[in-house]
Amino acid sequence: MTLQDQLIRDEGIRLRPYKDSVGKLTVGVGRNLDDVGISTDEAMLLLRNDITAATNSLEQAFPWTQAMDPVRQSALVNMAFNMGIGGLARFKNFLAACQQGDWAEAKVQMLDSIWAEQVGARAQRLAIQIETGEWQ
Repeated sequence: MTLQDQLIRDEGIRLRPYKDSVGKLTVGVGRNLDDVGISTDEAMLLLRNDITAATNSLEQAFPWTQAMDPVRQSALVNMAFNMGIGGLARFKNFLAACQQGDWAEAKVQMLDSIWAEQVGARAQRLAIQIETGEWQ
């Protein structure tokens, strides 16, 4: 037995946040999020994993995006990261314009959405990125 084995046995592994016996928000193997939080390294690890998941979802749902240039493809990954692949899938006119390489129309369609109102400057930056193919 190792300390890790012992802690897993005693704390358990919970992959979703929960309130522990004293009401502290906890996740993983007893990580007290209320008092300890996570480190920058841990946040970056989660981000890398989430980017990979969003990219994989995008490529599975819309295989044609793999032929896009990396800057425009990243804008779609950003959107999928933000609203999930199901949310992105509702942008039918935007996605059709992207698939056709009609970047001006894609920008219009992206900005003509409730999402664009909700995220404000993020949508503006991503729309320019889609239109120009340049990082924003």
